[in-house]
Amino acid sequence: MKPLIILIATFALSFLAILLFTGKYNFPLAGRIAICVMLISTGIAHFVYTNGMTMMLPEFIPFRKSLVYLTGILEIAAAVALLIPSWQFAAAVFLIAFLVVLLPANIYAAYNHINYEKGTFDGDGLNYLWFRVPLQVLFIVWIYLSAIRF
Repeated sequence: MKPLIILIATFALSFLAILLFTGKYNFPLAGRIAICVMLISTGIAHFVYTNGMTMMLPEFIPFRKSLVYLTGILEIAAAVALLIPSWQFAAAVFLIAFLVVLLPANIYAAYNHINYEKGTFDGDGLNYLWFRVPLQVLFIVWIYLSAIRF
């Protein structure tokens, strides 16, 4: 829920600021700024909630903690790259693929009732997926519309 709130609030603020300073509507730029801020916040979560995010990966995956750090760095770097015109398309394609690849970790976490913020097994479980899967689709469509098809 927090990423969605960050996305919508940042979009509204960005859209208004762009309109105020340029006198023009620029939905794609406001969309890129919003998804960038949201992805930076979720990327930072990889460093704040490392233990819980490590729990989201099955035991058979090697170097799970390092993988959590790496994905946090990649998420932040790609988010920033969305705001650089020459990197925008590549970053968008990477992030769409990244979000698709991360979905199994979210499914695994929901199935195992993992609460990544607490690092415990008292999460919402499979009911969480009714929110998370559409949210993941929204993020993918948002990136596509604001960075690829604009």
